[in-house]
Amino acid sequence: MICPRGHESATDDFCDVCGVRMGAATALIPAAAPVVAAPAAPPCPHCGTPQPDAGRFCEDCGYDSSTGRVPVLTAPAPAPRGEWTATITADRTWFEANAVDGVTFPADHLTRDIHLPPPQLRIGRKSASKGTDPELDLADDPGVSHSHAILTQNLDGVWLVADVGSTNGTYVNETLLEAGRSHPLADGDVLHVGAWTCITLHAD
Repeated sequence: MICPRGHESATDDFCDVCGVRMGAATALIPAAAPVVAAPAAPPCPHCGTPQPDAGRFCEDCGYDSSTGRVPVLTAPAPAPRGEWTATITADRTWFEANAVDGVTFPADHLTRDIHLPPPQLRIGRKSASKGTDPELDLADDPGVSHSHAILTQNLDGVWLVADVGSTNGTYVNETLLEAGRSHPLADGDVLHVGAWTCITLHAD
């Protein structure tokens, strides 16, 4: 006999497969739909870091998903004019020209000189929650993004700068850079990032 649920049963009172009463007008019960787990955050194609926000730029390495490129060199190359250094200071003129409500120019900002270590130097603000740990940490400037820009030395020994999708942009000699596009640097070039940070490049 065939039970109301479609099973072939050897008994005529109750189905010996599912237990339904034989002859009862019982609707077929569909099988439960399989539980599908939520898709995992897609990894960055360059470094493999999960990208839950699906933004254009990877927060970890700066990979640009629209161009398939990342402004990072993986092997060091000798600089053609020796070592490069940078002087970092607070530029009051820049701050006043781009003043942001609620942000005060630092009264005790100290000028410092750093060495540019090939092949790259990341510019940003350190954050444990966002997983950013840039070599040039500008945590005192609230206008600097956690992943702001990357300085890279190419195979010819030329230093380049690329904005990696920062909120307030990166300027070279007061010209705003297009995000994700590398720009070659020369001795004496001046970068502005954030609310007041000025970075002057020196080729020794």
